[in-house]
Amino acid sequence: MLIHNIGEFYTGDLDAPVLPVRALAIAGGLIAELDPPSHQGFDTVIDAAGCAVVPGLIDGHVHPVAGEWTPTQDAIGWVGNYLHGGTTSMLSAGELHTPGLDYGRMTPDLVTALAEVNASTFANQRPAGVKLHAGTALLVPGMSERHFDRLAAAGARLVKFLFYPFSRDPDEARRYVQWARDRGLRSKVHTGGVSRSGVSQMCGFDVLSWLQPDIAAHVSGGPIPMSDADLDRVVDELRMPLELCSSGNYRSGHRAVTRLVARGELGRLTLGSDTPGGTGVIPRGAWRNVLFLASMCGLSPGQAIAVATGNTARAHGLAEGILAPGRPADLALCGPVEGSAGSTLADAVAHGDLPGITHVLIDGRAVVAGRSRQTPPPRLRPVVACCGPNFGAAA
Repeated sequence: MLIHNIGEFYTGDLDAPVLPVRALAIAGGLIAELDPPSHQGFDTVIDAAGCAVVPGLIDGHVHPVAGEWTPTQDAIGWVGNYLHGGTTSMLSAGELHTPGLDYGRMTPDLVTALAEVNASTFANQRPAGVKLHAGTALLVPGMSERHFDRLAAAGARLVKFLFYPFSRDPDEARRYVQWARDRGLRSKVHTGGVSRSGVSQMCGFDVLSWLQPDIAAHVSGGPIPMSDADLDRVVDELRMPLELCSSGNYRSGHRAVTRLVARGELGRLTLGSDTPGGTGVIPRGAWRNVLFLASMCGLSPGQAIAVATGNTARAHGLAEGILAPGRPADLALCGPVEGSAGSTLADAVAHGDLPGITHVLIDGRAVVAGRSRQTPPPRLRPVVACCGPNFGAAA
């Protein structure tokens, strides 16, 4: 596939978030070349008509249950709707909304089996083509290395502290973090006040300082943030990646971002939506995070997009999120909609305006083609000059 006549090119790389790339070659599901010297011999050619190319957004914090069904909102089809909002990869922060799950009786075998089922289900059938990494075990006391072996064998990517009673046995909790790392898994911890479940553990600076997880989840609230004093210390004194979610406290989010920027540590910032859940189903949640960062927190549009893509991918060990040769060809074509501020995607994003999406590609295959059902159309409309086998698999 060739995409040419690109108006703006966003890399997802915080070190060089925007490049003057005007054409992009894709082969074998990967980015093959930037600005290829020849535009001949491609199966599929898309004239971007001046639209922007951005990496597919990555939602680092979702709560799947079974396919595209979310019982917390009694809704079906959320994964495909998020795809049409520009999100191509998602990472589960635990399948805790499974109906009938008794949070007070979570045993090691139960949480491991639940993660195994979900990891297998989503690996074998990717809803709408989205890369949804499910099977995140919610850690409980009494787990052994055997449980972590099972999680690794199932293809899980994360484990999460949510119900774990931190005062019970800090040494056990620290062992869990290490056991996960030994098997290539990352650990994430619920921070702030009590979650929607009502039985999660509160977590702020004190716990994070001795636990040292790989990612501190929703530091601006999920939905309730830690104290301002704790948040400042987490930014200043700790070094793990910090996640902001669209379901959190905007004031705390602004505080965390501006403090990270002042310290020159924007590379620690990652994003998620913390949905579906009590906040609802938010197909454009990943873009809303980008718009918040660019319009309210002082980040450039390129920086905001890089946080939502390359930063979030790196924190979770994904190859996606950066548009460079050899990387997965997960991307979107988009631009400002009629009536939006300015004339470019950068203008719109800096103003806080949602872009219009026309195409979304995953592994070089068009899974949204012609028009997103979740955004208005952009002013400029890409044109497909010829169609090959990797085009037209619209979700």
